[in-house]
Amino acid sequence: MLITTPVGSREAVVAVCPPVPEERRTVTVLFVDIVGSTRLVERLDPEDLRALQRAYFGTVASVLRRWRGVVEKYVGDAVMALFGASASDGFDAYRAVRAGLDIQAALDRRRPGGIRLRVRVGVATGEVLLDLAGARDGSHGAASGAVITTAARLQEHAPPGGVVVCPVTRDAVASLIEQRPLATMTLAGKSLPLDVWRVTGTAGRRPARHRAPLVGRRRELATAAEEVTAALRQRRPRWISLVGPPGSGRSRLLHEVIRAVSRVDGVPVLRRVAYCPPYPAGELAPLADLVRTRVEARHPLPGAAVADGPGGGALAAFLAAPHDDTAAARAVVACREALLGLAAEAPVVVAVDDLDRAAPALRRFLRQLHVAASDRGLPLAVVTTYGSGSADPLPAPGTRRIPLRPLGALETGRLLRHLLGRAGRPAALAARLLPLAGGNPAVATAYALTDPADEPAGVPAAARRLVDARMDRLDGTHRAVLMAGAARGGPVAAATVEAMLGWPAGRATPVLRALAVAGLLRPAATGGWTVEPLVARVAAHRLSRAVRADFARRLRAASRAGDIGGLDTVAGGGRVAARAGVRAVGAAGPAGAVAGGGRVAVRAAGAGAGRYPARVPEDTPAGFVPGVGTGVPTRDTDERGICPLGAGRSRRSGGGARPAPVPPDRGDALRAVPGLPDRGDVLRAVPGSPARAGPAAAGDLAWPGWRTVPLPGAAARPEGVGRTRRRAEPGGYAPGLAA
Repeated sequence: MLITTPVGSREAVVAVCPPVPEERRTVTVLFVDIVGSTRLVERLDPEDLRALQRAYFGTVASVLRRWRGVVEKYVGDAVMALFGASASDGFDAYRAVRAGLDIQAALDRRRPGGIRLRVRVGVATGEVLLDLAGARDGSHGAASGAVITTAARLQEHAPPGGVVVCPVTRDAVASLIEQRPLATMTLAGKSLPLDVWRVTGTAGRRPARHRAPLVGRRRELATAAEEVTAALRQRRPRWISLVGPPGSGRSRLLHEVIRAVSRVDGVPVLRRVAYCPPYPAGELAPLADLVRTRVEARHPLPGAAVADGPGGGALAAFLAAPHDDTAAARAVVACREALLGLAAEAPVVVAVDDLDRAAPALRRFLRQLHVAASDRGLPLAVVTTYGSGSADPLPAPGTRRIPLRPLGALETGRLLRHLLGRAGRPAALAARLLPLAGGNPAVATAYALTDPADEPAGVPAAARRLVDARMDRLDGTHRAVLMAGAARGGPVAAATVEAMLGWPAGRATPVLRALAVAGLLRPAATGGWTVEPLVARVAAHRLSRAVRADFARRLRAASRAGDIGGLDTVAGGGRVAARAGVRAVGAAGPAGAVAGGGRVAVRAAGAGAGRYPARVPEDTPAGFVPGVGTGVPTRDTDERGICPLGAGRSRRSGGGARPAPVPPDRGDALRAVPGLPDRGDVLRAVPGSPARAGPAAAGDLAWPGWRTVPLPGAAARPEGVGRTRRRAEPGGYAPGLAA
């Protein structure tokens, strides 16, 4: 069933070219195809076939648009769509799976021409190189990556009317979608067998399992419990909001607050808990959990009296079909009276998790419940959680907003050590993971419990989804500045960013300040701006090699023109990385460097070589990728592009564009390479302890694990120039490789 792929011209699709034209993105690919299309085509009249095609493609496209999918191409009677192409919200895989289920249901309902179309759906998640300008419906060839083939092969093995997913997708939707494993399959073109799961439906609310201790939230817990207790004891209803970014532990704190307030003045507290899933099927579906929940079996909901009175039939109909918005609207009054009646008998805590995902109808119901309880003087407290970027659901008297700030270094270290011990991993890894966790409990858990060595950017999938969602909330301009700063590494000045992006002077400064307000950057002590470590890893990895080379070319041009001092001068500070570059090239590169831990070539040009050290990192047992920034490609004397360590080689493929792992720790030191004329500044690795290159200066700090190795022929930096140094992260090395 061949049709023409609706591909328009690039000029017609794109109005404005983004500052960064292409990115490496983790997307979810959905592939849907009709079962038995050949037999169907043979027995249908061409006009009937055209009508069937229009109905089929129209139904599939409408479902994909509702779930924010982008139709990448049509292949015969198959449709391929991308989720997370234009913007990621952290639930790309969930939206793709829900779209697959809805496509099956919509085709069963519609039955165009009286014909029941059976389709197979395959869903896979992986990395692609995406043309941002072409990420629109019908933009054939906008994405390139092996995950596209995987999704197509999965679709071939799906049962008629079924949706199957790959292991990465399965992990991403594990708590949201019901799945059952199928037999391990060998897909065409794949060297290794693949575990496959079949989706059976959306999952109900499961009790959360909190095995790790609550760390660093004593003050927030005490404040919230005190507010709830005062509301119940004084019979003055209050609304307590636990506010924090994703992964900050909002749900865990809500759980602990409910546990902490179990009795007030000897009277048991009744608890009604609801959870708002992403993209709820019904506007008031979580309300059914509030009314139906019986945490305390000896205190049944006084719904029997409500069911016998006015609105009882509407309440029963709503509980039977909570996703029916019409039935829910009719039962709103009955639900409110049921909860108020419960509060008239005993103190009640109404807890709603992730309220920022809820529809306005649920927020309106909670506001009306709070106001009605206040008018009647009932012992009721409403406790909700929502994201820090959301507005207060009830900005009025009787409310309390409790922010969840990032954990401190001490608390994060305690959490990491506990999680590492539970996972059977060395506790010494906590020092290396501490700067990457950034005080976020979810990120710390992801790093401690999983080995991200084979993940893109060396970042666990759960942590990467959080960062991708934060980055994609930015527009193209702000995201381009963030990625340029991450690729440059270390403190970066506005002039450097403007040179990398080809912008006029003064354009980057307000953007950098806005990124700092958003918590993605922080001012450096030596001047300029530094990208947060975890964000820097993800942002730098999203740059393609072509974009990196373009950045390097613009930096060299700006340096020659004198627009920036050296290749990276931080305005107002003492740090000047004057054309000092660390190169690690593969076996095919020039002598002096072997990727993977052999020899490391350090080329230092100008006066900066003698003062600033080249630092050799120790690898982690988990094989994490190096540093925070992956650097900008340099060029050799023959103008060949050379990607620095971690900028584009793969442990698994030997080529590709994934970051290379840190070479294993051999206790190497850097020594001058003998026998190389006019290259006295070239170093190589020799057995010994980790070392830093450059003469020791008076007053230098004695950094644990580093030795100073003098560089013959290196010019000394004048006193007072560039004396400020940044220490590398624990167990790692200072981010940023100069071009």
